Amino acid sequence: MKRFWLLALAVVTAPPPALGAQQPSDTGEAGQLRAQIEKRFSDRVQQELKLTSDQAAQLRASQERFGALRRDVIRQQSERRRALDDQMQPGVAANADSVRKLMDGMRAGREQMLKIERDEDREMGGYLNPVQRARYQQMRERLMQRVNEMRAERRERREMGPPRMRPGLRAGGRRRGM
Repeated sequence: MKRFWLLALAVVTAPPPALGAQQPSDTGEAGQLRAQIEKRFSDRVQQELKLTSDQAAQLRASQERFGALRRDVIRQQSERRRALDDQMQPGVAANADSVRKLMDGMRAGREQMLKIERDEDREMGGYLNPVQRARYQQMRERLMQRVNEMRAERRERREMGPPRMRPGLRAGGRRRGM
């Protein structure tokens, strides 16, 4: 289990590619880590929900299809958020039309995410019973909460910058002259 969280941390700590920039060479490695996490999650879901091999295959197919849709919407929402942040910089007059379009896009993105969830749940209803669906949703929610916690921790560390030494201490925490 500890290895699972380390892999999850590695995936969420990989920096997102800049808009319009060429993706870094480790993108393949991040994709492999993501695939490993998804595989371990799928295995755990299959075990805890006592899925048949047919149910597990159908769930994997749903996860792949809806996961890709979800990632696209998340990427678009992130781009909109960055553009909105650019528009809303202090001391700079924002373009009202651009802000309106970005806000409309953010709302549309939230609606898309809800539609994806509804469609996914409807599809899963064809091969999972209600208890299995509910349990799956709980497991996925816990995973996403943990991923978000790790992202927040990463963001906090990045904002704090490198650790600073206290006056009178050398590297390694020893006092000068000792």
